[in-house]
Amino acid sequence: MPNLIRHLLAAGATAVITVAGFAAPAAHADVAPHPIGGGSGIVQQLQQTANGWSAELCTLTAVGYDGAGNLVGLTNAHCFIDAAGHKLVGDKVYLDTTPPGTAANPASTSFDVNPTLAIGPIGTVTYVSTPNDYLTGGTPGLDYAVIKLDPSKVTPTATVSSPSGSTTINSIGPVSGFGTRMCKQGHRTGLTCGITLGQDGIWYTTLIWTLGGDSGSPVVNGTTLTGVAWGAQHFTPITSVLSDLNAQGGVGAGFHLAN
Repeated sequence: MPNLIRHLLAAGATAVITVAGFAAPAAHADVAPHPIGGGSGIVQQLQQTANGWSAELCTLTAVGYDGAGNLVGLTNAHCFIDAAGHKLVGDKVYLDTTPPGTAANPASTSFDVNPTLAIGPIGTVTYVSTPNDYLTGGTPGLDYAVIKLDPSKVTPTATVSSPSGSTTINSIGPVSGFGTRMCKQGHRTGLTCGITLGQDGIWYTTLIWTLGGDSGSPVVNGTTLTGVAWGAQHFTPITSVLSDLNAQGGVGAGFHLAN
């Protein structure tokens, strides 16, 4: 009988899952590099509980290399904030092997987790910024995280597809003006598009649809990456993220796309 996972939606666009009824494989059997890029799904905060296992789901914003040559992925910071508010630097990240969904038919809320565990961790979180804190009224943050990826497990791709369409990221650029139609590629709801409404403090608002599990989705104008989606129809400009990341230094500084 398949081992099933149930996704329970949390605030924002992070999906929380609980897992029961299986034992983790003794060894990672699947070692072939898997293509990942902006729009690929990830599993994080994977841990054993009294009832089995629990985890959360998000989406990668982009994959590339930093100035030191590390293979790096970007996503949302709130994907790596636990219930007590702690930043989970050092958390292991896994690949979400479930088929991506669409807005009309979101990615399944139940699936066999063993393929994800068979691949094993694909990376480690090295930096977590201040989250957006939009719903809590806390300090507004850029809400981004850096993942040092394992090149023996994953390989970068510029194009990620879902049943609703494909997204190719070939460049990085600023946010376009009011009314510009932009799109996001999220693992939970695939490709969705909408206009930019304008600036909201350090973020931007849009009419782009997101759902739990889409946190971190790339917001693109054509093939240009312009933002990091984090739910509530908001995104952080990617130029702000990279500027802050370069100022922080360390893994991720000097980030550029792999293509």
